[in-house]
Amino acid sequence: MTLLEERPVVESPVEEQTEPQWVPTRALGRAVLLTGLLLIAGVLLGRVDLVVLATPFAIGTAFALRRRPVAVPKARLGTDDTHHVEGAALTAGVQVVNRDTVGYDLVVVRTLVSPWLAVEKADRPHVVTVPRGGTKEIELDGEALRWGRHPLGPASARITACDGLIAGRPVVSSARNVRVYPMTEPFDADEAMPRAAGLVGGHRSRRPGEGGELAGVRIFGPGDRLRRIDWRVSLRTERLHVAATLSDRDAEVVLLLDVLNEAGRSGGVKGSASVIDTTVRSAAAIAEHYLHRGDRVSLLEYGPIARRLRPATGRRQYLTVLEWLLDVKVYPAEFQPYDTVFGSQVLSHNALVVVLTPLIDNRSAEMLAKLARSGRYVVAVDTLPAKAAPPARGPWTEIAHGVWRLERDNMIGQLREHGVPVVAWAGAGSLDMVLRDVARLASAPKAVGR
Repeated sequence: MTLLEERPVVESPVEEQTEPQWVPTRALGRAVLLTGLLLIAGVLLGRVDLVVLATPFAIGTAFALRRRPVAVPKARLGTDDTHHVEGAALTAGVQVVNRDTVGYDLVVVRTLVSPWLAVEKADRPHVVTVPRGGTKEIELDGEALRWGRHPLGPASARITACDGLIAGRPVVSSARNVRVYPMTEPFDADEAMPRAAGLVGGHRSRRPGEGGELAGVRIFGPGDRLRRIDWRVSLRTERLHVAATLSDRDAEVVLLLDVLNEAGRSGGVKGSASVIDTTVRSAAAIAEHYLHRGDRVSLLEYGPIARRLRPATGRRQYLTVLEWLLDVKVYPAEFQPYDTVFGSQVLSHNALVVVLTPLIDNRSAEMLAKLARSGRYVVAVDTLPAKAAPPARGPWTEIAHGVWRLERDNMIGQLREHGVPVVAWAGAGSLDMVLRDVARLASAPKAVGR
């Protein structure tokens, strides 16, 4: 069973050619030229031997041209799977179908492949022969290097028939998009959420309810279950008492992706990571962690388009998150996008807002400060690569970059003074320290104004 038989292939909406368009090759030109020169020379010089010498060339050319294909071939492009993960193996296939009763002497197949799909020998032509009514398939093995939607194809097939005397116009197949999901880096957070606001879940809340965390003992009241009766206290006080518990609730996590700027160079899964690479991979890892724990996760872009994914939970939401992340792009904007992102969309005050930002734009710092002043629980994850540096353009480039680094460190210090914890992304345990501080601040008593 071939690759194209395993997976359905979407045909191109372009109207197919009903008859092939033939172009004479150089071999046909040489045969006609040689035959003509011999015949003309034989007639002008009166030499019969030259005419006899030209006869085999003329008969051979006419015999080869008497049967030529009347139906165009069919080229199809397919893959073993349209969903891959960074670093996974990729197998593609180009199939050439001969729907004629005459075989093809030669078929030259070429395929366009995205540079992020490392397919071996993809830039070279592949030559095969296809018999009448037969099919030939060329397998291309490679590897998916980077997340995103990468084009595979189109593939072109050019046939040669009649002993190489004529060649058909290239037949082009439809292109396909290969979805490459980001590789989720190991991530785990052991600390509790600052505030849980759902009805059910795995986080301990401060509200009484049906849970597993003991909150104390109180007098039995209407609606209390008998299995909650604490008999020791009831016998000692001669009044029924029940064990009070705290409810287990879920939490909402909002992943806010800063798409205003890009920095660093993307080298794929085996090379260096740019800002967008770190942002997408860390967002996928954080979303997978909290969705696995039963929390609700939503995504939001901080940019001129302000794409948003509604909060939900479960495996279906995780697959939706991966699809949503495939379309993340950098949108440089000159205006202030804060009102565009948060103007008509109000974030829940109980949600934990994790902002993935490189902190190279003052607008991003202003956005973090506004979120913190609004009373939301904000954690900033620094996605700027440690080795990111501008290309050397002169003797002052390194000094200017150092001054910019100092200004950026100063901005991060000011954000921390405003109550916004900033932590660099480091995989598992990246948010444990800051979540502990945020949870401590959430549980601290509020000052009452006089």
